[in-house]
Formats: sequence, structure tokens, C-alpha cells
Amino acid sequence: MTRYFISLLAAVLLTPAGLIAAGPTAGGLGGPELTPVGAQRSGSEDGTIPPWTGGIKAPIPGYEPGDRHLDPYPGDRPLFTITAANVQQYAEHLSAGQIALLQRYPESWRMNVYPSRRSAAYPDHVYAALKTNAVDAELISGGGGVRNAVVSSAFPLPEQGVEVVWNHNLRWRGIHVTRSVNMAPLTRRGNYRVVQTLEDWALPYAQPGESKLKTDFPNLLGAYKYKVLAPGFQAGAGLLALESINYSEVPRQSWTSSPDLRRVLRTPFSGYDNPSPYSDGLRFNDEIDMFNGSPVLFDWKLLGKQELYIPYNAYRLQSSALTAEDILQKKHINPEHARYELHRVWVVEGTVKVEQRNPNARKLEERGHLYSRRVFYIDEDTWQIAVADNYDREGKLWRFSEGHMINFYDVPVPWYAMETYYDLKQRRYMVTGISNQREVIRFGQSINPRLFGPNALDYYVR
Repeated sequence: MTRYFISLLAAVLLTPAGLIAAGPTAGGLGGPELTPVGAQRSGSEDGTIPPWTGGIKAPIPGYEPGDRHLDPYPGDRPLFTITAANVQQYAEHLSAGQIALLQRYPESWRMNVYPSRRSAAYPDHVYAALKTNAVDAELISGGGGVRNAVVSSAFPLPEQGVEVVWNHNLRWRGIHVTRSVNMAPLTRRGNYRVVQTLEDWALPYAQPGESKLKTDFPNLLGAYKYKVLAPGFQAGAGLLALESINYSEVPRQSWTSSPDLRRVLRTPFSGYDNPSPYSDGLRFNDEIDMFNGSPVLFDWKLLGKQELYIPYNAYRLQSSALTAEDILQKKHINPEHARYELHRVWVVEGTVKVEQRNPNARKLEERGHLYSRRVFYIDEDTWQIAVADNYDREGKLWRFSEGHMINFYDVPVPWYAMETYYDLKQRRYMVTGISNQREVIRFGQSINPRLFGPNALDYYVR
């Protein structure tokens, strides 16, 4: 079996004939072959991946509004464990980064593989929007933007790699989300200091129908802001970023607030391979949420689909029974709390367009990037990146990240409960999303635009 395979369905969609048949094919979303998001409805031939039967669309018994999300599968036990000793047996279902981590820490890292549960689900209005997008959405020349898309991923029947990347960027994550997030970069010795932040996401693009905000700002994907709560010497810092649906016309805009200066300042640039705040250099800005921002610095190739062991249904990692000390170990997270399942993923490879990095370039396409190549493994049921392998300028594997997903079934919406970022050169890693002992995530239905302007950032961080 080859490392990459293209299913019969995907092969049809990726041919010129598939382009001609876009209308009838789009009508197949939600039918007997395709799920409403464009995934293959059937399971795998050997039965290890089950068919999609709708996911979890309502709270499970025992869950009360405002509670931390209970594990829908508390009785599941690992089917087997992948280690450095048996990694070759499972290599065709692993990414290069996953294999490298197993080989780097053979005495301590392992992957417990559980039964595959296709729990992902979205509200019905998201499914309706995806069907509309399959017909109407267009990629802007150069790949820097999308037009005529609404609510969620623009290309449920992708024909190019860049379309799959945009599907991740535009996927539905709710309308107004407030979440408490802890992050911790660890030293080689395993020491760390937890940075506590409060995040607010406002996503007018995700709202169904028309609104004044969408009319006034048609290219606005969403606004993201955060403030630091602890440790004390960093408390009061904050950031606001406005994300675009068309970076060719409206690039990212961002502002920062410093407790030392006590003022809000416009930042000249806050994307791509600039180190993200409080990451200790272990993550770039465009790796937040696994990937964000314009994809124009890379040429993206759609390699097809692969069956991969990916983090899934990671309810244990967000359990209130755990603390940061329970999760964070010296070289990697505690493997006993991670859950891996076999799922089909879209495989997209990005090759940097400009070999020489030039952060002062006037055109984004001429800027370059510290990564020469990136490989994204994107879950077919959610359109979000599950695993990312990132390579340095010499073509060597440098960093590897995973998004540990759960379905917030009270909405419902699949999103990350935790993200892990491993730097294989430095032998260090960082984790974001350690919210176990903090307030649970909140999903709202309305957006007050006055709360997401630069003038509001100063008040927000106080």
C-alpha cells in the first residue's frame, strides 16, 4: 500500500471532468456517498474507520450547560500502543513528525490508539452553507483570498491544495467564543511557567444571513483578542488582530497593548514566521490554531487522502480531574492522557515560493519563510489540521505539531482542546489550551463590534 492514496471518489473530483461536473457533484453533499462537509460517508474497507452517521449533535446524558464536556466514550480502552519498537509496523499511517517523536524519545513516548469515533458534527445552517459554497465560492487569483463564500469552509469539494488550506482557515468555529487558555513552553530540563490568557473570538463571517457588520466589513473573517492574566509581571499585556477573507485587498491588522507603556500601539507586522508571544520561540504566529493567515508564501499541492492516526476525542486532556502537572512531562505531554484514532485526512504539501527570507519585502509573495516545506494532515470530517510537519531551509524536519480535537457537542462544533508543538532540533516543546482548572469555553450567538476595536483593547486588558 502506498504512503498516499487517493480514494476513487477523490480521484474523480480531482480530474478536469470533476470540474465540469461541479454542479451535480455539489448536490451530492449530504447524500449516500458524501457527508454534508464533503467527507467520505462510508467507512474503510477493513472496518477500522466507521461510517459517518451524523456525529454527536446534542449534549450527552449527564452534561449540563456550563459544565466541562464529558467524555462520550468513557468505556473505550486502547486497542494497541505504537512505540519506537513497533513503529515500522504502523509507519504508513503516521506522519514524519509522529515517527520522529517516537524515535527521539523511545523510552517514554508512545501513542495509545483507541477505536475510531467519527464524532464530528456541525449545526444544520453550516451544512446548508457548505452546499452553497460548493457551487458559488471562488478562489481569488494567487490564492490570497476567497469570494462568494459564506459561514464556513469554501471548498467542500477541493481541487487544489490551497483550497484545503482555506477550508481550515474558514471552517466554522462558532460566532462569539470566549475561552480561558493556558500555555507553557518547556525547557530541556522540563521546567516551565504557565502563562494564563483570556481569549475572545468574534467571527462575523460565521454568522448565517446578513448583518450590518458583514455589510460594513465584507472582507472581515473575524477579530481575535487576548489578554494575559498571569504571571504577574506579564499581566495586562494584550493583542487584537483582525483577520481577512481576502488578504490581497485587506491584509491582517493588529494592535498590541503593553502594561509598561500603558497604551495601545499598531503593530507593523504580526504574521507568518514571526515568533508568537510567550512561546519562547517554539511557535510562529502562523501556527496559532495550527495554521492561520494568508497562504500565499507557499505553493500548495494536494496529495490526496491518507489514513492516519491523529489526536481525536481528546476529552481526557481537558478533564477538570487533571492539572498542568499531570499533563506536562519533561520531553512531551503525558502519553496516558492522549487519545489517537485512525481517520482519513487530506494531505497538503506547501513549498515556500521564495528561498531567501526577506521580512521587509513589500509584496507578501516576495517575503519568504523560515520553513521551506510544510505538510498538513487535515481531518476530512472537520476541515481542521490535525497534524503538521514543518521543515527547515535545509529540508530537514524541524517542528511537528498536533491539534487534539474534541466535539463541543452543546453547540455542536469540533475544535482543539489542546495544541502541542515539538521542536525536534531544540528538544523542547510547548502546549497551549491547558484549561483544565479554569473556566469552560463559552459560545455566544451575538457580536458587539464595539468590543473588538482598537480603542476597546485598552479597556479590555485592565
